[in-house]
Amino acid sequence: MKKFILILFSISFFSNSCFAIEEVLLEIDDNISPSSSINKVFEEDDEYTLWEKIQDIKAKEVKNTDSSAYLLDGILTKHFEAGPIETMHFFGYYRAAADMNISEDGNTIYDFNAIQAGINGKFRGGQSFYEARFRFDPVDGYSFLQTLPIDIYVANASIPHHTIILGNTRTPTGYEGSKSDTIIPLVARAQISRNFGNTRKVGLKIKGNYDLVDYDIGGYSSDTYFRSFFPGAEFAGWVNFKPLGKTNGKYGKINLGGGITAGNNDTDYFVSGLYAGYEYKNFMANFEYAVADGYNGAYTLSTNKAEGFYSTIGYKITPRLQILGRYDHFVPNKDFYDDIRREYTLGLNYFIKGQALKIMLNYVFCQNDVLEDSHRIILGTQLIL
Repeated sequence: MKKFILILFSISFFSNSCFAIEEVLLEIDDNISPSSSINKVFEEDDEYTLWEKIQDIKAKEVKNTDSSAYLLDGILTKHFEAGPIETMHFFGYYRAAADMNISEDGNTIYDFNAIQAGINGKFRGGQSFYEARFRFDPVDGYSFLQTLPIDIYVANASIPHHTIILGNTRTPTGYEGSKSDTIIPLVARAQISRNFGNTRKVGLKIKGNYDLVDYDIGGYSSDTYFRSFFPGAEFAGWVNFKPLGKTNGKYGKINLGGGITAGNNDTDYFVSGLYAGYEYKNFMANFEYAVADGYNGAYTLSTNKAEGFYSTIGYKITPRLQILGRYDHFVPNKDFYDDIRREYTLGLNYFIKGQALKIMLNYVFCQNDVLEDSHRIILGTQLIL
């Protein structure tokens, strides 16, 4: 028990100083449901003591790292016998790192963020659910109230294979750009993901999931961080094809995707992208390319024509230990090709309790044609309660 407590408090802190515009929003997996739990056996059984539930959590082996789960779901979930709400789960999320900037003057930079908390759960009948998530770390250039609400939505899954979601949610701009930070393989997103995507907007979307295809299509206000009321409309859609979807993983998993995001917010913008990924047992590899004629990302509205791509390779040495490598190439302005930004990353992930409790170590070499080259060593962690 002492070792487990020490692990929880050996939390490092997440930094964004290596990159010009890569500050990230943090959220639990879009596909996580209020019943996704490491300790499901206790979810609806109040006869077990708190100590027994904690012992169960310690004993659980979590081998699936493709999705997120809550570490204390069985303890922090309330079940109601009557009324419109069936369950209410109180959760917390902490993802942070210490970023050591190895520069010529020998200085080391430490940045600290990010804490989130909220509630989610199911309405009576189990076909509809809700979430209200809030972040408690400041963002430069925005008021506390603008950045406080993260995910505020209601959803319905009564149509087979589909979920309809209304509210402030993450938009499907790019493959990695639409994913939760809890399941991306490295501490920071690729440059196209953090510039073009990784954003939330108010709107209505439909997510479909079949054996051979899944998709995420929606219409939104082009505003971010509640800065103005409907400055324009945005469409965002992404489709993934899964050729091996009916083979039960015998030959691995292939994902071939593509999508577009188009809208207006004082200026027109259009982003398109393609993705290819393969996973087999302990091996994974992916490639994503995106091009933009203006873009409206999480922190930046730009009129630039930009493009970039990245490729990642990973291997699980053991069920808990994963090694990764990535090459990341970005042109922030195609009218000025002398400015090309390349990042070379080596990473290690140690999964203590799957994605619910993990430690990350990344080395990043940032090679820039215009800016000064830099080296980063990032030690991070993630805790989902």
